[in-house]
Amino acid sequence: MSTIAFLNIALHGHVNPTLPLAAELVRRGHRVTCHTSPAFAEEIEATGATVRLYPGGDQPLPDPPLPITMLDALARACAGLLPAVLADLRGIGPDLIVHGSACPWGAVAARELRVPAAALFTTFAFDRNTPSPTRGSADLLASALANPGAALGFLRSRWALHRRHRTRGLPLLDLANVREPLNLVFTSRAFQPGADGFDPSYRFVGPSVGARPLDPSFPADTLRAPVLYASLGTVFNAGPRLLRTFAEALAPLGGTVVVSTGAVDPAALGPLPGNVLARRFVPQPEVLERAALFVTHGGMNSVNEAMYAGVPMLLVPQGADQPLVARRVVELGAGLSIRTGEATAGAVQAVARRLLGEPRFREAAAALRVAQHEAGGYLRAADEIERHLRPAAGPVPVGARRER
Repeated sequence: MSTIAFLNIALHGHVNPTLPLAAELVRRGHRVTCHTSPAFAEEIEATGATVRLYPGGDQPLPDPPLPITMLDALARACAGLLPAVLADLRGIGPDLIVHGSACPWGAVAARELRVPAAALFTTFAFDRNTPSPTRGSADLLASALANPGAALGFLRSRWALHRRHRTRGLPLLDLANVREPLNLVFTSRAFQPGADGFDPSYRFVGPSVGARPLDPSFPADTLRAPVLYASLGTVFNAGPRLLRTFAEALAPLGGTVVVSTGAVDPAALGPLPGNVLARRFVPQPEVLERAALFVTHGGMNSVNEAMYAGVPMLLVPQGADQPLVARRVVELGAGLSIRTGEATAGAVQAVARRLLGEPRFREAAAALRVAQHEAGGYLRAADEIERHLRPAAGPVPVGARRER
C-alpha cells in the first residue's frame, strides 16, 4: 500500500472534512500522515493517522481576517514552515501529497520533492464565475491600500518563496486557490455554482461527513422537537450579544434551542429561557440530524453538514467565503439570509417562522440532501485518491468501496 501525506491549515473548517477521509485510507491499508497544530492532534490520531506537528504550536488567525491579511499570513506561514515540513516529508517518503487548496506549503513541498499531489477544496471550487476571495480584484487592492503593512509583508514572503523554493505553478497572488492534477471538492455538483464549467480534474465528491468522537456530556436524548440550532463557527467572534439574540428569538419557536458559543463563555449570555441549551462546543452532525432549523454563519463545512441532514438554514454570514455560500443556499431555496447588523430578535424570529412554516424550504433542503448523499463523500474521495495513485491500474478493486 501507499504512504499518503496530508497537509492543511489548522482550522476546523479545513481539518474536519479530512478526518473521515484519512480514517478510510487507513482502513484500506495505507500509511497516512497529517501535518497539523497541537489543537487537532487528538482528533487526527483517532483516525489512525500519524500526527506530525508544525513548528511553533497553534497559529493564530490574522486580525482582521481580510483578503490581504490572509494572503500575508499564508505567504509567511509557507516560507516559515517549509524547511521543517520538507525535512519531515523527506523522512516519510510519501507516494502522494494531499493538501488543502489554501495550503500553499503543501503544493510547494510536492513540487520540491517531485511527488504527485492532489488538492482538497473545503469550500467551493473557484473560477471566473465563482471568484476566489484572494484573487486579484478591486476588493483585494482596497484591502491592501488599507493594510499596507500586510501588503508589504506578503510581497516580501512571496518573493522569498520564489527565490528559495520550487514554486512553478503556484499562483502569484491567489494562494488560497491552489489546484493540482486532481482536485477534490467537498460538495455536490448540485451545490457548486457553474459546476459544468470545471475541467475533469475537479471531482465534486460531496461532504466528507463521518463519525466523530462522541461527547458523552452532551444531553442528546433530552432534546425536544422541534430542535432549533444556532452556531456561528470558530473563526469569527460572534460576541455574546448576537448569540443571546438568537437564543431569545428562537426560544418561543422551539422545543429545545441549542446554541454553540465557541470562544464565548456561555455564562456571558446571561440568563436564558429554560428551553435554551448553550454550550461552547456541540456535536454538530448529531444535533443537525435532529434539527428543524439551523442558524449559521454560512461556513462551507457547516452548510455541507446541514444539507447532508436536509435542514433549512437561516444564514448570517460574517466574512470570507460565507456571503458566497449563503447566496447559493438562498438561490437553491434551502434557506434565507440576513446581515449581521439586521439580526435583531424580531428579524431573526420572523425569518425563522418563515423557514419553519413554509414547506418549500424543507423540500429544497430535502432535494439537496439527496444530492449530497449521492455525491459519494469520503468513500468516493478515497476512491479518487487511489485511482490517482494507480493511474494505470484501472478501476478500484471491487469491495474497496463499501456502502455507508
